[in-house]
Amino acid sequence: MSKGNKQALRKSINCRLTDATVVEMQNIEQAFVIKSSNTPSVTEEKVDGHSSEEIINLDHGDPTMYESYWKNVGSKYTVTIPAYQSLSYFSNAKNLCWFLEPKLEEEIKKLHKVVGNAIVQDHYIVVGTGSSQLIQAALYALCDSLNEPNPISVVSAAPYYSSYPEVTDFLRSRLFKWGGDARSFDEDGPYIEMVTSPNNPDGVLREPVVKRAKGMLIHDFAYYWPQYTAITSPADHDIMLFTVSKCTGHAGSRIGWALVRDQNVAKKMVKFVELNTIGVSKEAQLRAAKILEVITASCQRVKPHDLENFFEHTHNLMAERWKKLQDSVKNNKLFYVQKYPLQQCNFTGDFTETYPAFAWLKSKEGIDCEKLLREHKILTRSGRRFGSDQEYVRISMLSRVDEFDLFLQRLSTIRRISSGNSEL
Repeated sequence: MSKGNKQALRKSINCRLTDATVVEMQNIEQAFVIKSSNTPSVTEEKVDGHSSEEIINLDHGDPTMYESYWKNVGSKYTVTIPAYQSLSYFSNAKNLCWFLEPKLEEEIKKLHKVVGNAIVQDHYIVVGTGSSQLIQAALYALCDSLNEPNPISVVSAAPYYSSYPEVTDFLRSRLFKWGGDARSFDEDGPYIEMVTSPNNPDGVLREPVVKRAKGMLIHDFAYYWPQYTAITSPADHDIMLFTVSKCTGHAGSRIGWALVRDQNVAKKMVKFVELNTIGVSKEAQLRAAKILEVITASCQRVKPHDLENFFEHTHNLMAERWKKLQDSVKNNKLFYVQKYPLQQCNFTGDFTETYPAFAWLKSKEGIDCEKLLREHKILTRSGRRFGSDQEYVRISMLSRVDEFDLFLQRLSTIRRISSGNSEL
């Protein structure tokens, strides 16, 4: 190749390289712009490493607060499941709840005995994919045998758990329907009342409200554990619901259980779960069984030296968070949180306040509290979702410590309302 041709070829290659480089640089620039639009700018104000634009989601009761305890527990109590294990649909074909793992049944009984929050004797244990599935199973079981011409009303005293109306009406069943606030319920005939104690969202200990002859009760005891409230007596009702999510913090395992007195009701609940999900994941049950075993062991007088009492640890966490929230609200004339009386706890032997998993926060000026907090990048659940007023919001107390502290810092900056907007 001649010298002139070599120079022409080199020039052509350089032009192509230059064009490719420009295109590549444009792509990189575009990618940088896209990435930058999704991340805080360097000029944004930060508090303790958090951007002032960061959204704090306290709408859901995601129990990530418990991570600190289980990280300290470490891998010593890890569950290993071999590939050949748990292939069958059946856990115990002779059991009424044939998909209930025997180990989980054993640990449920042990934990209730240690804590003293429920009578297990003369009750059947039905396991479900979280307590949400068990609520539907219980509604089906109670209504199926009545052969009523119209759907049976399901009620709960306001403020009630916001998912009750959705769970009840989601499938538009001809067996039952949402009937609203139990305090205003005045229909004749059979009904079902959901009794949540301690209550979600306000943490108050509840009793039935309607109290009529044809009434049927479902007691939701998701929060009747020593970290949240005093255990004053063992619950002993026809249908009692519990969940791993709020007891241990393992919401992702999706394990709940029901203690059911009547055998026919228990059978129908089992049938519902069978038709709905053909049982409950064995892997999740075995993990839950190990978690409950660890908690029970931590409550013994003689226990592994590296195992801190689970309920003492989490009770102290809840007490500390509630004190911080109450102090923050005390210095802020805009908000109010409920106070709870001292009660003697049979589990600890001490007098204790209630430290609910949620704060039922009220605006003192009668404004839309959920909207106000959203303006400050705090996501909560409006009181209207619970059959209450817009002045209220439910706030999760179970988030990670950095999120909770950032929430308190922002809450303290909201001082007053002017023309519908908050001022700092």
